[in-house]
Amino acid sequence: MIFEIAHIHIKSATHAAFEAAVADAVPLFRRAAGCLSMALERSIEHGDHYRLVVGWQTLENHTVDFRGSADFLEWRRLVGGFFEAPPQVEHMNTVLTGF
Repeated sequence: MIFEIAHIHIKSATHAAFEAAVADAVPLFRRAAGCLSMALERSIEHGDHYRLVVGWQTLENHTVDFRGSADFLEWRRLVGGFFEAPPQVEHMNTVLTGF
């Protein structure tokens, strides 16, 4: 399993609407091939900063299957207008857990 971590900086005073749009997008991730989990986290220190953390079976499930789908276009339609800057996306493997 890999994790997609998208660092998202949104426009000020749009938190509630952005979070509602992400909630509306949950079914897009649920039906995506290889999608295992999805969570949205908000920074305590920087309230306009979020992290979208999505668990995928394979890197290609995200980079090929999801990004090449109509659901990805719908995702961007739902949330793209809130972005202050383009999201910065990286993919991570878990190499150690302590608990």
